[in-house]
Amino acid sequence: MDKKQYKGRGFDRPFKRPFGGAPKFKRFGGSGRGGSRNNRFSQRIDPSRFINKAVITEEIENFKPEHLFKDFLIDESLKNAVVKKGYTLPTPIQDRAIPHVLSGADVFGVANTGTGKTAAFLIPLINKVLLNRREQILIIVPTRELAIQIDSELKGFTLGMKIFSVCCVGGASIRNQISELKYRNEFIIGTPGRLKDLIDRKMIRLSEYNTLVLDEADRMLDMGFVDDMRAIMQGMSKSRQTLFFSATVSNDIESLIGEFLRQPVRISVKTRDTAKNVDQDVVRVGNGKIKIDVLHDLLNQKEFSKVLIFGQTKHGVERLSKMLIQKGFKAESIHGDKNHSKRQQALKLFKDNHVQILVATDVAARGLDIADVSHVINYDLPATYDDYVHRIGRTGRGNKKGKALTFLG
Repeated sequence: MDKKQYKGRGFDRPFKRPFGGAPKFKRFGGSGRGGSRNNRFSQRIDPSRFINKAVITEEIENFKPEHLFKDFLIDESLKNAVVKKGYTLPTPIQDRAIPHVLSGADVFGVANTGTGKTAAFLIPLINKVLLNRREQILIIVPTRELAIQIDSELKGFTLGMKIFSVCCVGGASIRNQISELKYRNEFIIGTPGRLKDLIDRKMIRLSEYNTLVLDEADRMLDMGFVDDMRAIMQGMSKSRQTLFFSATVSNDIESLIGEFLRQPVRISVKTRDTAKNVDQDVVRVGNGKIKIDVLHDLLNQKEFSKVLIFGQTKHGVERLSKMLIQKGFKAESIHGDKNHSKRQQALKLFKDNHVQILVATDVAARGLDIADVSHVINYDLPATYDDYVHRIGRTGRGNKKGKALTFLG
């Protein structure tokens, strides 16, 4: 009988976070696992770093790939799936990472956001499963939205291949996830806290997993997930293949690379902090002006067709969203106080262009691939420059031009 007929139904219940409390390793930052980032120490950012005129140039200094997708040593069915997805030439990170992942090497990859990191590890790992049906792969990411997005992309590549996956994230029914885990899944994609819970319930046997992917590892450290990450890695085989992919690098990430990767191949195709095709500027709110009125005037301009607005706090984001709706805009919000289904609904409405504006905390700053975002607006200042880089990376994706505005004053 089809595996999908056995999925759990209707067993939803509130998710109780296990292993609460602040992380022991304070040097990694964060305010406790999954906690609010508002408790972090803010970094003063020179306002001049928010101003940068877009320059449309060829990617990675007139980049010419060394490979075509048809050249990679992957299964023919996977090559066909790649073509059907509309992939022609590999992006720089795909071109350089895929051969090393196929060879079984540990890889540490750094690339600007929106440059195809997900496919850079999914394509070779799908091939790994096609070559050995006993292979099982664990992918760990910081947010449920990113996990769901990777799972969706995986399913797009593996149609008809009988490769199964389960998405294990907080905020969704743990009983449904337990039901799915009773059947074989070649890929498990999840967030650290929920994965740790399922491991402790003995629903995931780490010894069966020989491949580990940590995507946006720096964000997981920032959120205080370091203990959970260590516990998961320690339960896996020492001979595993480990892949790190991130848009930024820090001293803490370098420490973890030395701790968890074996002679990794280092790949960096990052040319600068922010994409060249994102036009960056500031909006100065002068004396006598009201911030929401300045925002209102901007959003009424025709070119502000699909706008992602970032705020600092959950309550502030929800309040701003309601104010914009009262002013006649079609807006939605996404933040940590919204449950899983409402967050997914808000994202879908924004992605499908049913609303013009999505107001979000930094939960939406990393990894999400939303097409045709015309503007990113930092209504509240980001806590760190890395946060700024990730926020504005939601626009100007691929070869398209985008604009980022940061409110000052």
